[in-house]
Amino acid sequence: MAEQAYTPRLKAEYQERIRAKMREAFGYTNEMQIPKLDKIVINMGIGEAVADSKKAAAAMKDLAAIAGQKPVATKARLSIAGFKLREGMVIGAKVTLRKDRMYEFLDRLITMALPRVRDFRGVNPKSFDGRGNYAMGMKEHVVFLEIDYDKTESVWGMDIVVNTSAKTDEEARALLEGFQFPFTTN
Repeated sequence: MAEQAYTPRLKAEYQERIRAKMREAFGYTNEMQIPKLDKIVINMGIGEAVADSKKAAAAMKDLAAIAGQKPVATKARLSIAGFKLREGMVIGAKVTLRKDRMYEFLDRLITMALPRVRDFRGVNPKSFDGRGNYAMGMKEHVVFLEIDYDKTESVWGMDIVVNTSAKTDEEARALLEGFQFPFTTN
């Protein structure tokens, strides 16, 4: 008996429901015209890493737990004496998620992490870049269930960029609304 391959919940939902809804709403004639998620980039800036390099290691460990894959250290491109920053110092971490890991992360972000944000009223519907990509910032990385708040040394903010194949912001917004993205309605 062959094992059935695991498909993330949001990926299955995209293939079964969201694609049909997008085709109907925008009148696409070809399957390849329907927008899809390309990647999700998570970036974490660690300003305190200038004074203490252990903070960078801790942040990278936390980001790896959140994303489910090893992050890449981002390094300073030039030296700035006022910030005590030297060229090549680790000042952040980033990770790019694609395929199944991307859908898994988006599912955890929408269903578990965002509702745990204090005073959460939804995400800004105007944070599109004009080419169908959505960017959002989070003040605390501890809203993810993978992070144990009691064992965390510091709380860092993070940027999350959802990259889609949509040509316009309107198409991208319809795509993200299909994934139940919690946009504010004001």
